[in-house]
Amino acid sequence: MTRNKLDSLNCSVAHALDLIGEWWTMLILREAFFGTRRFEDFQRHLGIARNILTTRLCKLCDSGILDRVPVKDGARRQEYRLTGMGRDLLPILVALTQWGDRWILGTEAAPIKYIHRATGEEIAAVTIRAKDGQPLMARDILLLPGPGATKETRARLQELQDRWERIQTNQQDQVI
Repeated sequence: MTRNKLDSLNCSVAHALDLIGEWWTMLILREAFFGTRRFEDFQRHLGIARNILTTRLCKLCDSGILDRVPVKDGARRQEYRLTGMGRDLLPILVALTQWGDRWILGTEAAPIKYIHRATGEEIAAVTIRAKDGQPLMARDILLLPGPGATKETRARLQELQDRWERIQTNQQDQVI
């Protein structure tokens, strides 16, 4: 089954999913964070078909998420390393793991734990925070058009703001 590309959507989530949203891709990235670097090791750890692994690794390299580097100077064999762009995906991977542990497997069945090396303690849950460190909920976040917003995106965000204001007005009317 062929997936439709999401390029036509004016949405950063859609564009990111075009790049990393396929499940093998996220598992390859998980392995890269675990320290896997060689093609054979990715294949062995994941049980993925060679052609699929080749395609995904090429896409990750072409997009700048992984670098293909020689094992040593002049060697034909190569390994794959996360770039800065790739390393920036760590919070997404950890958040997805924590969500899966909480809502799918249950924390008592979590296959791995993320531990802070310096303290030996489990890391905190990934959260969205204000600049002052205060945890934020969805209702605390205002969505405004960015520099790349289209007319349609601006209209959609205005709809959301109008709905939010109606809800707030209704709640204030009920208190009075």
